[in-house]
Amino acid sequence: MKLAKIIKRVRVDEPEKFRVADCDPADISGLEGGKKAAKAFLAEDIKHLKNLQERLYAQHRWALLVIFQGMDASGKDSVIKHVMSGVNPQGCTVHPFRAPSVEELQEDFLRRAAKVLPKRGHIGIFNRSYYEEVLVVRVRPELLAREQLPKELISKDIWKHRFEDIRAFERYLARNGIFILKFFLHISKEEQRRRFLKRLDDPAKRWKFSMDDVEDRKHWDRYMKAYEDAIRATSHAAARWHVIPADHKWFARLVVAGTIGEALDRLDPRFPKVEGAAPAELAEVRKALVAEGEAARHKSR
Repeated sequence: MKLAKIIKRVRVDEPEKFRVADCDPADISGLEGGKKAAKAFLAEDIKHLKNLQERLYAQHRWALLVIFQGMDASGKDSVIKHVMSGVNPQGCTVHPFRAPSVEELQEDFLRRAAKVLPKRGHIGIFNRSYYEEVLVVRVRPELLAREQLPKELISKDIWKHRFEDIRAFERYLARNGIFILKFFLHISKEEQRRRFLKRLDDPAKRWKFSMDDVEDRKHWDRYMKAYEDAIRATSHAAARWHVIPADHKWFARLVVAGTIGEALDRLDPRFPKVEGAAPAELAEVRKALVAEGEAARHKSR
C-alpha cells in the first residue's frame, strides 16, 4: 500500500464512527519491504521535510503545530527524534508537557499551551499537550481535584465542555495561520509490557521508568475509552487526528514523517521573491564584490 493511502487510512475523517477497538496497533498496512525499505523511505522523507522547513521559515507566514499523544512507551520521544532529525533547530521547538507546576495549576487548562505556540515560520512540537486534561486527568480524578476549580463547575459535563473549549481553541489557532497535526501513537498493552521490561533492563533507559507507568497500566481500558472519546469529539476540519499503529516503531516513524511532509506540501511554502528595486540593488552589490575580488587578485601578483 502506498504511503498516501496509509496516511488517509489513519486520518480520522469520520470521528463519529471512530472506535479504538477497530485500530490494530501492530498493523503495517501491507507495506512492502518492511523495516529495511522503511528506513530508506524515511531518509527521503527527512530530506523532503528539511527542504520544506527551510521554505516555511523563509516565507514566515504559516506555523505548524504537531501534537503527539500516546500511552507511556508508545514511542513519542523516538518518533520526534528520528522524524525531526534533519530540520534546522532554529525553526523548530519541542515542548514536553509534564505534570503541571503549582503555578500552572492556578491557570486555565489551555494557558500553558498558549504560552509556547510556534511563531510564524516555525514548527512547534508538543510531546503530550493540553489533551492530558481530558485523558489522564479524566482517568485519575485526584488530578482534577488539584486544579481547585469551583465545585459547581465540576459536573458530569466537564469533559464535554473541555472538548468544546479545545475545538474552539484549535479553530482559533487555524484562523491565525497555525496548521495543526495531531497524532495518537496507538500501542498495545502487550507491546508496552515488553518495552517497559527493556527500560528496566537497560541502565541507559531506566531513568525513563516511573511507578506511575505501572499505575496507569491498571487503568488501560479507561484510558482507551478516554482516548476514544477525545478523538471522536475533537477530530475536526481544523485539526484532524491521525491514529498511528505504533507497535512497530519503524512504521510509526514513516507514517508520521509522511503525514507532516504531506501537510507542508499542502501549505506550499515558498522562498520570498526579490522584487521592486531590490534586484537592481543586488546586481550592483554583486558587481562591486566581483570587482573587489579582481582587485585583490591583481594586487597579489
